[in-house]
Amino acid sequence: MEKEKMLSYSKFYKDALLLNCIPFWEKNSLDYNNGGYFTCLDRQGSVYDTDKFAWLQGRQAWTFSMLYNQVEPKDKWLEIAGLGIDFLRKFGRDSEGNFYFSFTEQGSPLIQPYNIFSDCFAAMAFAQYGKGKKDIQILELAVITFNNILSRRNDPKGIYNKSVPEARPMKNFALPMILSNLCLELEWLLPKDQVEETLDLCISEVMGDFLDKNSLLIYENRNLDGTFSNTFEGRTINPGHGIEAMWFMMDIAVRRKDQALLLQAVEVTLNLLDYGWDNEFDGIFYFLDSQGKPPLSLEWDQKLWWVHLESLVAVIKGFQLTGDRRLWEWFEKIHNYSWKHFSDPENGEWFGHLNRRGELLLDLKGGKWKGCFHVP
Repeated sequence: MEKEKMLSYSKFYKDALLLNCIPFWEKNSLDYNNGGYFTCLDRQGSVYDTDKFAWLQGRQAWTFSMLYNQVEPKDKWLEIAGLGIDFLRKFGRDSEGNFYFSFTEQGSPLIQPYNIFSDCFAAMAFAQYGKGKKDIQILELAVITFNNILSRRNDPKGIYNKSVPEARPMKNFALPMILSNLCLELEWLLPKDQVEETLDLCISEVMGDFLDKNSLLIYENRNLDGTFSNTFEGRTINPGHGIEAMWFMMDIAVRRKDQALLLQAVEVTLNLLDYGWDNEFDGIFYFLDSQGKPPLSLEWDQKLWWVHLESLVAVIKGFQLTGDRRLWEWFEKIHNYSWKHFSDPENGEWFGHLNRRGELLLDLKGGKWKGCFHVP
């Protein structure tokens, strides 16, 4: 009975990907005039704003490259990926090789390269596309971009940092989290020593500095020495971020045959789900304050698409690797909530933003942050 249930879920997700989600983006997002993708799409898929965002250009190019490389080598998928790759190559970088945050429809930069994650998703896209296209120049660009990210990791915002660093020096969880995944994405292109050194550092920061060993919570910001800061930023917990990082840790654990790391990642995942789940209205909170004080972010109680999708990946991956029944129970719980509240069976794809009660806040399918990435 359980095997039949798993096969049923497998077919359900495959159909959702190939018959619902991907066709939505193929139909509505492609800009064959200027290159790249429109991501500001309303409920029906119509474009409501033509600005383009580096994160989402890279993410969509990666997604279609990945489909080509891992699902089926459809020429159309590689062609679609090429729209984003060519746009980023032509318009994406400043004179120092850093990727801008956003652009006009035609590719003129709008926002300076203050955000290093533009570079992270560009590197992912270049590596995956270069593999499918067998393009040495694109693969070299992936490595160049990765090395530039590493060179900026201790001061990622650089001149665009709006805080006064010496007043309250802190480090943020997001970059070591992303590097945990990005390094594995590019591993086949990088020197072995660089890969191992980067993974060692990511594990040390994610499971050392940002993980509180007593509460098993992942903090978003820490003092430079990894200790707790009793401030708005220092008390912030983003359950989805922590859970996302745990499936990256699971992947590293499998690669290194590190059972202890795998089991630790599973326990942290389960703890973050227990902590972040809204027992009154269901769903996973966006932000929480570790001491129960008023959270920094006004949108703290919203339910977001990506938080639930990353959690689905984490619990089903953990269950696949360990057979822990608690993870399977969480998978079904999150699955039922997500498909009830986020899915749009009428028009395809998912909504992104719900209020605490699970009611629709915005009926957009894409925008500045949501694109063709988390749902597929």
